[in-house]
Amino acid sequence: MLALDDAVRAGKIPNAEIAVVISDKADAAGLALAKERGIEALAVERKGRKREEQEGEIIGILRERRVDLICLAGYMRLLSPCFVEAFRGRILNIHPSLLPSFPGLDAQRQALEHGVEFSGCTVHFVDETLDGGPIIAQRVVPVLAGDTVETLSARILEQEHQLYAEAVRSVLSV
Repeated sequence: MLALDDAVRAGKIPNAEIAVVISDKADAAGLALAKERGIEALAVERKGRKREEQEGEIIGILRERRVDLICLAGYMRLLSPCFVEAFRGRILNIHPSLLPSFPGLDAQRQALEHGVEFSGCTVHFVDETLDGGPIIAQRVVPVLAGDTVETLSARILEQEHQLYAEAVRSVLSV
């Protein structure tokens, strides 16, 4: 989220603004960081609510603010078909692997366990499947001898920050 905001502020994503940051966790670090930057930040928690109710509230917030593009970052839950349909073709996600390889959690660990020579990151449109949807952009990161989950994750994260902004710019320019 901060990398996208930095890119918007630097003019790398022209004619864009971050309208709102939403988390399903009130104590999410991203909410505090967004507020520090003067970005509206809201918690829409799941506690004791059905998915439809919680996602319905988020849909309402996004529509009120006339959000054109939703960028997921650290949202660790599948979106419902109803949510996806409400914003089809306008929801992006970033994932720390070269999809379709290693979807889901612990992608870097999966890459190391499989002994791949290359990993990376992917920005894709969100559909109803886990880390599915059409791929927008990918960036390759070599897996080095002696890499740990932490070292590989750090190198992939550097590329994620650049790639996400590039992908958002590309999608918004169409």
